[in-house]
Amino acid sequence: MEEQQRARRPGGRSARVRAAVHEAVTDLVNERGYGNFTVGEVAGRAGVADTSVYRRWGNLENLLADVVLARLNERSPMPDTGSLDGDLRTYAANVAREITGPDGLAVLRLVIALSGKGQEGLRARDDFLAERNRQLQSMLDRARERGENPPDALGVLDHVMAPMYIRVLFDVGPLTPDYVDGLVDRLLSHGGSAQAPSTPRKSR
Repeated sequence: MEEQQRARRPGGRSARVRAAVHEAVTDLVNERGYGNFTVGEVAGRAGVADTSVYRRWGNLENLLADVVLARLNERSPMPDTGSLDGDLRTYAANVAREITGPDGLAVLRLVIALSGKGQEGLRARDDFLAERNRQLQSMLDRARERGENPPDALGVLDHVMAPMYIRVLFDVGPLTPDYVDGLVDRLLSHGGSAQAPSTPRKSR
């Protein structure tokens, strides 16, 4: 019982093992691509027993899903700048930085690969999309409570997130600050204003 409590203590051995295993997964995806490594290789890279990985995650798909969700929550904090315009620009910049970081592409590839891995893989993909949607919705709901007129979450996905994902996945252009800001400009001009409905939007 005491051993279980120690394992669950934040910052303890359990947290260190999880961090090491997650790092091993993203390293292996970057080096070999999805489907080209085993739980045993992940465990060896992380310096833990493969039985520890199986005991905690059950199988490789569950482990990969945990990596994806952890990266999403750790690296895409929700901004609160006081305006929808500021929130969207900050959030888009954060996502651009996240997906162009050292393991950003590996995480995107994991999400896509998991979609073709049966029910567990689909569940992992859906969990990723649901968490991304939850993040966006909390930002948009806050804007609506301030009296602003935000677009819906799908509009943000279509106009801002999807173009960035495509650029990174297919290596068709950099995510420069001007490019990311331009995506937000187009969204706001078509899908909602960053000002309260009764207040004209200020020119930038």
